[in-house]
Amino acid sequence: MTPRENFKAAMDRSGPEWVPLDMGKHIGSIHKKHYAALRPLLPDLDLRNESVILDRMAQTVVPDEALLQHFNVDFRWLVPHWVQVKERHDVDGYIDMWGVPYKGADGDHYAVDGAPLKAADSIADIDAHDWPDPEDPAQFAGLGDRARELYETTGYVIGADAIKAGPLMSCLQIRGYEQFFVDMVVNPEFSDALMQKVTDLICRMWTRFMDEVGPYVQIAYVTDDLGTQTSLLLSPKLYRKRVKPFHTQLHEHIKGCADVKLMMHTDGAVLPLIDDLIETGADILNPVQTSTAGMGDTAALKERFGGRIAFHGAMDVQQMMPNATRAELKWEIARRMKDLGPDGGYIIAPCHNIGHDIPPENTLAFFGMVREMGRYPLDLDAVLASDASYFERLNREGEA
Repeated sequence: MTPRENFKAAMDRSGPEWVPLDMGKHIGSIHKKHYAALRPLLPDLDLRNESVILDRMAQTVVPDEALLQHFNVDFRWLVPHWVQVKERHDVDGYIDMWGVPYKGADGDHYAVDGAPLKAADSIADIDAHDWPDPEDPAQFAGLGDRARELYETTGYVIGADAIKAGPLMSCLQIRGYEQFFVDMVVNPEFSDALMQKVTDLICRMWTRFMDEVGPYVQIAYVTDDLGTQTSLLLSPKLYRKRVKPFHTQLHEHIKGCADVKLMMHTDGAVLPLIDDLIETGADILNPVQTSTAGMGDTAALKERFGGRIAFHGAMDVQQMMPNATRAELKWEIARRMKDLGPDGGYIIAPCHNIGHDIPPENTLAFFGMVREMGRYPLDLDAVLASDASYFERLNREGEA
């Protein structure tokens, strides 16, 4: 099978040859400092991209093709260009296309630094905001040609990476987190109007994106965080009333533009909303953040939801990959493959960006172990018999 054929078999649960492996989209690449640390460990690879920034906010890079091939990554991502961005002159920072200011943090990443509609008090203020042009041809320039080239000359899975926006997170940033949460409860007419405006603009952008790449892509990626380490950002009731209709609109729109599997990224403890995300049209859940409440029992996730949604990620970069021993890393890979992928329906990947707090040796070991262990039929019992669980060790140390 080609990676593209194997991906289809994995999504159809119809006999994939290996667990698909992903890395390289804008949430799921490598921080520039970590990339620089990898170079001396891979002297035979021509790695040039440590300064080619993929996601300016996270300071991740565009992985070199040589590295993707060395790691046996099955996916190639088409990333929308950052457009309508203004540089700030008061600090190291920029203002994104939604008018949200960002400020640099010592070259490590950029963080939100204000909310342009924080003081708005009417729907007229929403209308008067300087909104991005969804028809900007620069946003997707060249991506159609790249998609066709990948489709015709390779067997990789081709993905349409997320437009850097989600209905909820964009509104939280445009309005300010505290104020928008208040709006959803005490001023729902305002919050719905802002959500509708943002969602309509994102849908128009996706129309343009799919006009370019739709005939060639197999997966589309959307992002909108709904969880924290221990709970949801908002109650299930509030999500279903104020946010879910806009997720459904966006997801149905994208899937109406092209024959794609839709992967939704939402960090955190989102177990109470997985049924809802399936109802919005999500086919794949990313990132399965196992270090958060309710998401660590991946066997239970597979049993409860695996017939209706596939899983992507589950390799924790917050605690496990920075701190695990080699044996613990191997055990963790084996566990997630056995839990989530016995019949397909699982794409293994670091659950977020590979940060510079992760030892580069662990990154190299991760990709090598996936290559070694990920062929079907999965034979993982000998590895799992070691009981070398990083999270169980962490719990034992916490109880001591």
